[in-house]
Amino acid sequence: MLRRGGPLAVPVRLRADGPGMGSPKDNRWRGPRPFAKPTMPWLKLLHIAAVIVWCGTLLYLPAAIAAAGRGRRAGHRHALVRGLFTSVATPAALVAIVAGTGVFVLQGPVAPWLIAKLSLVGLLVLGHAACGLLILRIQHGKARLGADRGKCIALGGSMLLWLLGIAWLVLSKSWP
Repeated sequence: MLRRGGPLAVPVRLRADGPGMGSPKDNRWRGPRPFAKPTMPWLKLLHIAAVIVWCGTLLYLPAAIAAAGRGRRAGHRHALVRGLFTSVATPAALVAIVAGTGVFVLQGPVAPWLIAKLSLVGLLVLGHAACGLLILRIQHGKARLGADRGKCIALGGSMLLWLLGIAWLVLSKSWP
């Protein structure tokens, strides 16, 4: 195609790569990196699915930990809570973090909302570790029923606030 408006016609390269790729006059790349296109939806789907599983178990674990040390079948309940932590929550956390890192690497630019989100994810990781410590306290018989119940309530409430903060940051970000 030739550009009009001058004594000479200058060839113009039109890019039909999709929305957000810039005008023909703009040679800077403005979208996701080209190698990210085929794998990005699958990586985001994996990340979101793992986050849903991880967050669900993080919200359930403090209540399960508080209930595991009481009653007749406390040993059986403790084994279930430990299995939930080691077989569901921890693998889901690892998959969510690895897939989220892949999305971050492939997507490109760092925005302020992303830094805030990663800070809250760091707090969630600490909450995950605190759940593991509470499970170990119960396993080794060092748990005090009243004090650990209070810790479980505080931990569950904190993780709920962190999860709501992450959801608010992700859903309220400005889309390009």
